[in-house]
Amino acid sequence: MNPTSKTTGLFNIIVIVAALGYFVDIFDLLLFGMIRTTSLKDIGITSKTDIERFGLMLDNWQMIGMLIGGIFWGIMGDRKGRLSVLFGSILTYSIANICNGFVHDVHIYAVLRFAAGFGLAGELGAGVTMVNEVLDKEKRGLGTALVAGTGILGAVIGGFVVKWVGDWRTCYFIGGGMGVFLLLLRIGVFESGMYEAVKKSDVKKGSIRLIFQKKERWQKYIAVILIAIPIWYIVQLYAKYSPELADALGLQFSDAERKTVPINAIMLTYLGLTLGDFACGLISQHLKSRKKAILGFMLSSITVIILFFLLAPLSQYFFYTGIFMLGFTGGYWAVFMSTAAESFGTNIRSTVTNTAPNFVRGSVVLINLMYEFFKYSMNFNSKYANIFVGIMVFAGALWAWTKLEETFGKDLNYVES
Repeated sequence: MNPTSKTTGLFNIIVIVAALGYFVDIFDLLLFGMIRTTSLKDIGITSKTDIERFGLMLDNWQMIGMLIGGIFWGIMGDRKGRLSVLFGSILTYSIANICNGFVHDVHIYAVLRFAAGFGLAGELGAGVTMVNEVLDKEKRGLGTALVAGTGILGAVIGGFVVKWVGDWRTCYFIGGGMGVFLLLLRIGVFESGMYEAVKKSDVKKGSIRLIFQKKERWQKYIAVILIAIPIWYIVQLYAKYSPELADALGLQFSDAERKTVPINAIMLTYLGLTLGDFACGLISQHLKSRKKAILGFMLSSITVIILFFLLAPLSQYFFYTGIFMLGFTGGYWAVFMSTAAESFGTNIRSTVTNTAPNFVRGSVVLINLMYEFFKYSMNFNSKYANIFVGIMVFAGALWAWTKLEETFGKDLNYVES
């Protein structure tokens, strides 16, 4: 296949490998959330308060790694090529996750979660950039939806793996091993022809400064980030920290049931996200609009959150159903990624599609800090701390939506000056 031509088939090697890459990315990224309690208890941290606070600390280090890694891999993707990022990032997070299986100290745990986050930051952006650059404009949204939908299933499969394997150290070995296997699959992937054409020119490439040189450009960049933060608010405070939320709602779980609460919640959230991503992608194609699809899903999320806090205290059934529905209504990640890739020129597209989603993921640090402030400084319980964080997150996202341009069907063969 000529690498300088567009790939017309939706199911081509780049789309398939990008989808599998995101699958491994999500598996490794959410693995800590599923084994947080078990792993921390095993290394000597036993009280509920310490498990929550050390868990938030480890989450923060992982996401700080993603913030820094997003900038590094994004610039590398524009300067050295998308493939160099795919190979370098996967080596980094695979080695880090394998090493996580040997950890016995919480501080070393934090260093390795930082390294894993740094490596994971390069996976999604590079893959989505290549998918958007090799597919026809009519198929870009479907291609990104396929990548995101397949990738997000990594959390669902991860939940089954954790339940089946049991041992948290073995789970880390499996995650790292899948990364190494994926690296072998990537050998046959070719570079984006659109990038190759820009690479030969003397246009400035891979510059964060270029994003902030014009007011219109940096406002668009900030808006792209803000619209997706509600997705990670849902993942963090409804799925990963579901045991604390269940306690605040007054739900009763046996000791055996409590161990599986975060695993079940993450699986249900990501099953919902998977279905939501496919649905939002198809709706976006039908409406021929990214903006309308995103707004519809954000407003649906707000509605479901209100219903969740009214109904979830009644039973475990309503609690888990609400978490699944929150995942579904938060399933506009694929359309967000398409919007990010379509909003900027080829010479900074990798920088944007790596940094934007990783700044969104990195917003978990701010979400955690706000949550801790409301819970531990203001003495709110988990329920009200959660609600106040949600109000701020959705207010920012709705404002950002008004600043976005419609990118559906936009020609991507251009550069930013």
